[in-house]
Amino acid sequence: MTISTRGAAKAPAVLVLEDGRAFRGRAYGAVGETFGEAVFSTGMTGYQETLTDPSYHRQVVVMTAPHVGNTGVNDEDPESKQIWVAGYVVRDPARVPSNWRSQRSLDEELVSQGVVGISGIDTRALTRHLRERGAMRVGIFSGNAIADEGTLLARVRQAPEMNGADLSAEVATKETYVVPAIGTKKFTVAAIDLGIKGMTPHRMAERGIEVHVLPATATLEEVYAVEPDGVFFSNGPGDPSTADHPVSVMQGVLERKTPLFGICFGNQILGRALGFGTYKLKYGHRGINQPVQDRSTGKVEVTAHNHGFAVDAPLDKVSDTAYGRAEVSHVCLNDQVVEGLQLLDRPAFSVQYHPEAAAGPHDAAYLFDRFVSLMEGQRA
Repeated sequence: MTISTRGAAKAPAVLVLEDGRAFRGRAYGAVGETFGEAVFSTGMTGYQETLTDPSYHRQVVVMTAPHVGNTGVNDEDPESKQIWVAGYVVRDPARVPSNWRSQRSLDEELVSQGVVGISGIDTRALTRHLRERGAMRVGIFSGNAIADEGTLLARVRQAPEMNGADLSAEVATKETYVVPAIGTKKFTVAAIDLGIKGMTPHRMAERGIEVHVLPATATLEEVYAVEPDGVFFSNGPGDPSTADHPVSVMQGVLERKTPLFGICFGNQILGRALGFGTYKLKYGHRGINQPVQDRSTGKVEVTAHNHGFAVDAPLDKVSDTAYGRAEVSHVCLNDQVVEGLQLLDRPAFSVQYHPEAAAGPHDAAYLFDRFVSLMEGQRA
C-alpha cells in the first residue's frame, strides 16, 4: 500500500475488481493505492466499530448505506487501537459531521491512519455485483496511483487471496493483558485473542469476570497458567483451515472439560476441533441486521456479523464427535448457514456472530450469561 495524506478532497479515484469491472469516483481518506478482498456491510450505523474490527484485516469494505460519516469519529467507540480495513468504499460521505460526541470527521480519521478509500460511486451496483459474483480481490487507486485499467487489473490479480490466509496472529495482542472484573470478581477467563474486539472482554467484566487476554500463539500450558474457570476463543480474520494451533489448544481445553465459549472465528475453530470442515461463503455475512434462530427456543435474534467462512456441520441430526455429542444450535434464516454449535456432553458452545453487540443490536447478550452459567455449574 502506498499513500499520501494530501489532496483527498479533489483527487480522482478508481476501484478495480479482479473480474475486470471498474468504478470511478473521488478519493475518500488517504490518496494512493490499496488492495484487499471486496466485501459489503449492510449496517446502517456503527461504521466506527466496523472500521476498527480486526476481523476486517485485509478487506475492502463497501458500505451499502448511502450516507456515511454523519456522526463523525470519537475516541470512545473504537473496538481496537487502529483501523483494520484495507480500504473503504462509500457513496455519499457526510460533508460536515453532526453529533455531540464527534471529535473529528471520518475523512480526517481515514487520512490520519492512511486508509485509502473511494466515494461517489454506485455502491448499490457494486454490492449487487459482489452478491451475484461473490467476494473477490479489489484495488482502489487515486491520485498518482491511477494508470490504465489493464495495468491496474494486473496488479489486483497479483494480490493475495483470502483462501488460505493465516491472519489472526497479525492482529492479535503480542503480550497478555488483563481486563479486571467490574465489581466483585466471580470468575477468571482465559481469552485467546484471534482478533478480539474491545467490547467483548468488557461484556464479560460486566458479569464479574476477570479476563486474561492471551496472544493467538498461546500454548495450552499458558492458558491454564492463569487458572481459568472458563476459556474463550475470539473472532478474527482469515481462513479457519489455517488455524491448526488454535484448534489444537481448543482440543486440549475440551479434553479437560473446562467451560468453553467461542464467537465467530472461535465458532469455526470449535467446528474444526470437533471434526467438521469449513468453507468459504460466496459473499459472507457482514452488518448488524442478520436474522438468526436459536433452535433450542425458536427465538429469532437480530445479530451482528462479520464472517466470510462457515462451519460445514449437519443441520438435521446430532453428530458424534471425539468429545461427545454435538449439534447445530443456531442457524441463519437468510441462507441456512450454521451460526452456532454446542456440545451436549461437555460444557462448550459457540456462535458465528458477535454477541458483544458493538454497535448493536443486543438480542444475543444472553450468551455471555450462558457462559457464566456453565462456569457456575462446573464450580458447583
